Amino acid sequence: MGRFSRRLRRLAPPPRVVDWAILAVVAGAVATGLLAWTGWLPAALPVDLHGIVGLTLACLLLFKFARVARRVLDRGRWDPSTPISVLLGSLAVAVLASGAFWGLGGNVPLGPWTTLAAHVGLGLLVVPILLLHLRARLRFPSRTDASRRSALRLGGLLVAGTIAWRLSEAVGSLRGATIAETGSKPTGELYDTETEGGSFPVTSWVADDPEPIDRSNWTLTVAGLDDAAVELAYGDLLAAAGEERRARLDCTSGWYTVQDWEGVRVGDLLAEAGVDAGVDGAGEAASEARWVRFVSVTGYRWSLPIEEARDALLATAIDGSRLAHGHGGPARLVAPGRRGFQWVKWVERVELRRDPDPAQWAVTLVSGFD
Repeated sequence: MGRFSRRLRRLAPPPRVVDWAILAVVAGAVATGLLAWTGWLPAALPVDLHGIVGLTLACLLLFKFARVARRVLDRGRWDPSTPISVLLGSLAVAVLASGAFWGLGGNVPLGPWTTLAAHVGLGLLVVPILLLHLRARLRFPSRTDASRRSALRLGGLLVAGTIAWRLSEAVGSLRGATIAETGSKPTGELYDTETEGGSFPVTSWVADDPEPIDRSNWTLTVAGLDDAAVELAYGDLLAAAGEERRARLDCTSGWYTVQDWEGVRVGDLLAEAGVDAGVDGAGEAASEARWVRFVSVTGYRWSLPIEEARDALLATAIDGSRLAHGHGGPARLVAPGRRGFQWVKWVERVELRRDPDPAQWAVTLVSGFD
């Protein structure tokens, strides 16, 4: 062990360069993880970058641990901030291990949660612990640290991380792992069900958990920009439903399912309500609409660009059966290509908007608490 540590120290860039490289790579891992998780960008790119920076971080941590091992193992050399540093290192190892395990096809269920969900939770927990660590340990590199040799070594680590990521993908494929570009796995691999047409978990974002809705009293409001609004009863929506769509629901918990959905195409719904541009009777303001917002009975909401929204589906049935309450009935947004949390459940209002709705991100965290 001592010989291995000495060899690592000889190969390592200067200590402060390693420390700042770890900070940069952790920031990159958090950013790419959130981009992939929330669907801000097409998932394949941030997932690949996330894997590369994660494996680069593993290399950097080897250098870091080899340097501090003696100090950490000798309790007599601890200072008041050492426990935080040890906790941070342990969390980092847990995050890397859970991510690698998931990527290679593994999963250990933690109640309703997958290993990927644990990976995300641990990764987010790293952030505040890292800030506490930096408060006590932050040191800036000197001019002598910033050398061509250090830059080449760091570049070599990125190359090694990229190669390791591609190798891990190949190993996962050989083991039969079928991971989507978002990092999710099919429900058929995770649960006792079928991926296509089978049952799938009932999930909600944070605190959304309304009481079952009385469909005989439920109405859907379709609103334009000029205060024009139409209310449709559940029976009216069922009468208009006839569009069928096979689409993949990809949950941020780490699973996906492919289902046959049936309902009303949103573009047809807007046209029937007379609030979309180009429809006889629509107000002049309708031509200014650029977004469509879908609002749940809980206050949860999400907006789509109008061209994308027109081709989305407001689903009332799944696989030939009425959409159950747990899966968003009476009506749920089906938005192919979007993450599951953007498929608004229990929709009670569809409205045209001129502008996007940046507050929707905050609403995802607080809806359902009142």
